[in-house]
Amino acid sequence: MAALVSRRLQRSFGSLYSIGHRCYSPNLSHPPLIRSDDICNSLAGERLFSAERSGLLSVRSLIRSHQQFSTSVLTPEPGDSTFPSDLLSKVPGAASERTIGLYQDLLIPVTNFNNEDKGFMVLAGDVFDVPIRKDIIHRVVRWQLAKRQQGTHSTKTISEVSGTGRKPWRQKGTGRARHGTLRGPQFRGGATMHGPKPRSHAFKLNKKVRRLGLKIVLSARAAEGKLLVLDNLEVPTHKTKNIVNYVNQMENTKKLLLVDGGPIEEKLKLATQNLHYVNVLPSIGLNVYSILLHDTLVMSRDAVNRIVERMHTPINR
Repeated sequence: MAALVSRRLQRSFGSLYSIGHRCYSPNLSHPPLIRSDDICNSLAGERLFSAERSGLLSVRSLIRSHQQFSTSVLTPEPGDSTFPSDLLSKVPGAASERTIGLYQDLLIPVTNFNNEDKGFMVLAGDVFDVPIRKDIIHRVVRWQLAKRQQGTHSTKTISEVSGTGRKPWRQKGTGRARHGTLRGPQFRGGATMHGPKPRSHAFKLNKKVRRLGLKIVLSARAAEGKLLVLDNLEVPTHKTKNIVNYVNQMENTKKLLLVDGGPIEEKLKLATQNLHYVNVLPSIGLNVYSILLHDTLVMSRDAVNRIVERMHTPINR
């Protein structure tokens, strides 16, 4: 029995020796990934196998043990800077879509109106990568539209309408319906009953819901690739053609919203005031409805920093 076990172990070591020679073959175009001396060193330990308990160990189990205890399986040689091509994925990394709403920080390139590279900027994940919720957007938009409604509608009651207050005819004897005034709602030029009066249409919406709505639309624009960050919004002159040339370079852009950190410069105001598809806002005025009205959002570095600071400010109760 001992002789049979020794012959089986010898055949196993012989197969491993051939594997080692193939790994060190000079005809290969890349360095060896599995070394025979590493396998022999891993075989020396008692944790790998025991001849008294098993009596037989296959090559497959030895290689699996080597991969478990070795840290140089995917490490190339110092002289070679590339991994073997057969170990690399054939699918390009850009083909996989990013999962939205994981609160991960985003890295976005920064340019200017001349499309010059100005580096990169990290967007906070808790502001620009939150889960998309249409119900929150609907609530915030309704709140904005209701709050901006003027509410100046007014109708005249019977006490406000013009006309006499005397009884038009006597109560009985004429055969006509009885009336006490000609200013009633059933007469031409009379009053309006239960008509609208000046009032505010605004209703309460929690600050955390409003803040969440702004985060959601910013995340949606970032996920669509419609969020651009510029180093600044400075234009050389007040000519409208500067903004027109910049918009023409964009693809699938119909309406553009420019957001700057502080007050809008006079040159930028003059350059955009004749363009109905370009609007400018300071960061303090950025809102959900304005972002939804424009398919592309362009922000300056200062605007992004101020928006993130505003989103991170604790809510006053």
